[in-house]
Amino acid sequence: MNIVVVIVCGVMVTIGAVCAVVRAERGPSMLDRVVAVDVVVAGVLAAVALVSAWTLRTDLVPVLVVLALVGFLGSVTVARFAAADSDDDKRIMTREEAAAEQAARRRAELEDGGEAS
Repeated sequence: MNIVVVIVCGVMVTIGAVCAVVRAERGPSMLDRVVAVDVVVAGVLAAVALVSAWTLRTDLVPVLVVLALVGFLGSVTVARFAAADSDDDKRIMTREEAAAEQAARRRAELEDGGEAS
């Protein structure tokens, strides 16, 4: 295996992992963070596979399998316990519905503020 190929692959894996870490840090949702962590795990898998191919070490194959299983189980666990949105939360409101909801919130805040005085 050519050293240039290994270096280019290593740089690409590193850039992908760094971008995924930035995405995991910024979020904004839990799904974004989970996908970013999956990409980081895939980057680690790629790095271990690259080292294994470069050094011709077949003893790293079980490490790859374990890392893949850990990444898969982590994703499945998060997906299992993620809260499902109701059908109303999935729908985008119209301007009139948004204005009515905002007015209802203001009325509720005024009523709560008046009782506390």
